[in-house]
Amino acid sequence: MIEQTGEEIDWDRCPPDVEDFPPIVLDCLNIFNSLGNRMYPEIGYVGKDYTTLSFLCKVYGIQRHQMDYVIDLLLWLDSRMIEDSQKKLSAAHDKIKRS
Repeated sequence: MIEQTGEEIDWDRCPPDVEDFPPIVLDCLNIFNSLGNRMYPEIGYVGKDYTTLSFLCKVYGIQRHQMDYVIDLLLWLDSRMIEDSQKKLSAAHDKIKRS
């Protein structure tokens, strides 16, 4: 797209790519995507199912000293997904109420 407009690339405005993150972040994303979702019809998405977390951490080779960081990142990602789900559910509920 930049080539079409003739502008120069502003690297400060470019979003980070996957290769820009350290390996522990990529492992966290893979673990997060491997965890099951807990969903209920009336409530929507209520969070990840963390019952397989210790197994996945062993599979990805997460060390004991890295666990605080991994858990913080997983909980942050989970809270963002819960918030997004609640917004979508609320918007759908409001749409139904209006019609």
